[in-house]
Amino acid sequence: MFVDKVKVYVKGGDGGNGQVSFRREKYVPDGGPAGGDGGRGASVVFEVEEGLRTLMDFRYQRHFKAPRGDHGRPKNQHGKNAEDMIVKVPPGTTVTDAETEQVLADLTEHGQRAVIAKGGRGGRGNTRFATPANPAPEIAENGEPGQERDVILELKVLADVGLVGFPSVGKSTLLSVVSAAKPKIADYHFTTIAPNLGVVETDDQRSFVMADLPGLIEGAHEGVGLGHQFLRHIERTRVIVHVIDMSALEGRDPYEDFLLINDELKQYNLRLLERPQIIVANKMDMPESEENLEKFKEQLTENYPIYPISAVTKQGLRELLLTIADKIEDTPEFPLYEETEESTRVLYKHTKEDIPFVISRDDDGAYVLSGAQIEKLFKMTDFSREESIRRFSRQMRGMGVDEALRERGAKDGDIVRLLSFEFEFID
Repeated sequence: MFVDKVKVYVKGGDGGNGQVSFRREKYVPDGGPAGGDGGRGASVVFEVEEGLRTLMDFRYQRHFKAPRGDHGRPKNQHGKNAEDMIVKVPPGTTVTDAETEQVLADLTEHGQRAVIAKGGRGGRGNTRFATPANPAPEIAENGEPGQERDVILELKVLADVGLVGFPSVGKSTLLSVVSAAKPKIADYHFTTIAPNLGVVETDDQRSFVMADLPGLIEGAHEGVGLGHQFLRHIERTRVIVHVIDMSALEGRDPYEDFLLINDELKQYNLRLLERPQIIVANKMDMPESEENLEKFKEQLTENYPIYPISAVTKQGLRELLLTIADKIEDTPEFPLYEETEESTRVLYKHTKEDIPFVISRDDDGAYVLSGAQIEKLFKMTDFSREESIRRFSRQMRGMGVDEALRERGAKDGDIVRLLSFEFEFID
């Protein structure tokens, strides 16, 4: 089964907790704090593995949670950093954030890596909090939570040449004749429901990868038929080989087919038409094909090269393959996503900061605090120690939580809720 789109959940490992401990050794009068920092959590890293061809493995494992860092230890010993979690993906995989729809990585080359979910840093031990005013603090941080997100993986086949055309025009037959690929062939519509790849070698020892892509029909850019599944795979091809059935046995007009297919390519992504296109007039061994080809040439307004062939009798294939090989050499790769060059000049702009917290009301009248910044602060606080709780209280006050609660009408003794923690508001 060919799987080319899947949604998975990834989470970087949390950082290890910092340690609260003190040095107590004989003959060492000034012991002091000696709690080590926690180790860094592992990141989830996607790596291209050349041997993989589909995203099938992700059908069965959709959660990837990286291990956390080790906790800090006494004697200022740092917790061990966790080793990154490596997830193998096939070449041609695009990773997109499911929520923001931002492209996180476009993975094409063997061994290429991208960090998809960063691990959290380790919490600081009590040694870090020592000050002249408080030389023996009983404060340590919990590790920072690792980044978590849902991502969409899309596989866009890495082929130099993409065969396009209506179903049953002979794309699968052509691929089976010119390469060692063994696509399923029949004369009904939608025989190809997944891309078939074959390596083609020309007489002068040049080789390229050709993909027979699922048959395209009118309305494909809107998802009709196999629409987007087809168009996704043509995005990476350098040369488009447009196969047209010149016999018109099914009662279709070759020129109409040509216009419809090109219109679908244009509607999906204008850049697809920037690629060089070669027209292959197939089934020339059939009666009336010659007449239809002459008529087609008269109707054609653009200057596309046309190669009459018969995939069954192998007529005209040698010349076609040599032309395709030449075109590939002359055509650079098309970047899927525009890479913006970073300017060396630094431009300072005033940007609005993310809102650190949001206050809402629960059904029972309690005030609920939420927001990435305050929740991260909460998760990194060790509530088993009085000093840590007092520090968290000061941090909230510094963020303006007390003031905001008063503005919302909070009175002395009202319940305030933050994740799993409840406390009373004291005015």
